[in-house]
Amino acid sequence: MVSKGPHTGHKVAGCLLFFSFFHLTFAAGSSGKGSQDQYDLHDIHSSQLDLREMVFVIQSQSNSFHVRQAERWRADLLKQAHSLTEKPPVVLLLHSLSDNEGDWSILPLLPYLSQSFGKNSSWIVFLEEETNVKMISLSQVLAKFDKNKEWFLGKPLCDEESTIIHHYAFAENPSNFKYPDFAAAWALSIPLVVRLANKVKKEPLKSDFTIDLKHEVALYIWDNGRGPHLTAVAELCTEPEDSPQAHHCATTLSKVPPLCGEPVNKEDIFVAVKTCKKFHSERVPVIKKTWEKDALYLEYYSDHADPSIPTINLGVPNTERGHCGKTFAILQRFVSSAVPNTKWLLIVDDDTLISISRLQVLLSCYDSSEPVSLGERYGYGLSQGGYSYITGGGGMVFSREAVVRLLNSGCKCYSNDAPDDMVLGMCLNALGLPVTHSPLFHQARPEDYPQDFLAHQVPISFHKHWNIDPVAVFNKWLKDDLSASPKELNEKTEL
Repeated sequence: MVSKGPHTGHKVAGCLLFFSFFHLTFAAGSSGKGSQDQYDLHDIHSSQLDLREMVFVIQSQSNSFHVRQAERWRADLLKQAHSLTEKPPVVLLLHSLSDNEGDWSILPLLPYLSQSFGKNSSWIVFLEEETNVKMISLSQVLAKFDKNKEWFLGKPLCDEESTIIHHYAFAENPSNFKYPDFAAAWALSIPLVVRLANKVKKEPLKSDFTIDLKHEVALYIWDNGRGPHLTAVAELCTEPEDSPQAHHCATTLSKVPPLCGEPVNKEDIFVAVKTCKKFHSERVPVIKKTWEKDALYLEYYSDHADPSIPTINLGVPNTERGHCGKTFAILQRFVSSAVPNTKWLLIVDDDTLISISRLQVLLSCYDSSEPVSLGERYGYGLSQGGYSYITGGGGMVFSREAVVRLLNSGCKCYSNDAPDDMVLGMCLNALGLPVTHSPLFHQARPEDYPQDFLAHQVPISFHKHWNIDPVAVFNKWLKDDLSASPKELNEKTEL
């Protein structure tokens, strides 16, 4: 049975949040072992770089909405540059550089950047789609650093406690290791790019999984102390562009969300919750207390039909892991006449906490007639021709077109307990369909992410009930006041 519920209002809460759609210091060294004073400033003859010494890489995606966003930011960068010089910097869109699916993981891209720009440039600057850049200010910041040395620059993040998404790295003192907040921009000096590119070419990248790219890039560069630590640069910021605290910043974040139109209707989203009998009394009540009422169409799929919830038995035995058989049965049901014909399918676990209202706003940016697969993107074997996938715990969103193409392709599970999210990623990759990343979906709990990272988000989802009060987490991070104005929802809210 499809359950219906009214949309209720609640209060935005979080740790210094503003609505963004996307979205140290260790001793800094020019080599792995040497430590340096702040910036190790060298004698320079001018206060800023020649703009042609900078190469900008916008970490863009191939979905049409993200292409438009990236092209808009490229145009803004070039407009700024043309007002300053007749010879502007190179601005690259990452998604367009090659057909290699692994380019978004950056490391496989380094040999290309080294070969193309290693002789005539000084810096590679990476930007996310929402990162604003003040060209003159950034060139002045980079001019403070000796371009002939190895530099890894950014706004530092660190783990308050060891976390599963970083494989519990630095468990004794996780806050010691710093990695960049990509939203603030981050930069590599060309000598570092050249050395890393040679390493990538000579030594195959070891990690099978790409989970938190910013942390993994920092680990690769640091190389157990043989490479440089991240150097904190105060002018690389994640403040809103019009914030009083941003006067010193060379980079800021867009405060106002992209103008994508009205939020999609609740009638356009069908929600599928994967559960099993042993969690009917433990996890399902949490959903009913928190976000179920915000979904117009929702069904619970289990290995046991329980009319009190109600749950639906799809005839697929429960598995301790993977759940591929259950997920593909959900896909088949979604395109059948058994459920309402909707534009979007959201598949979640029974321990996923999600804001349906925020998802409605986000989906307004996407064209449901395109094959959209959206969520938190992970990667497998990206340096060896692997694939990207939407990790299931944070929620997987598919347009009807994406589901139809997946099913028509004949793609199927190799076993009922195969990892459903990875199998779907393999299928999408084989079809040449993009996996679209949003950092607003989270595979883990709020405690597993740096508070500075969450501070410039209004998150859409979190996952896992382990060692937390899930209802309290939902109320703090995901509950909205629907009576608030759009302007109020875009402003930071301090608890």
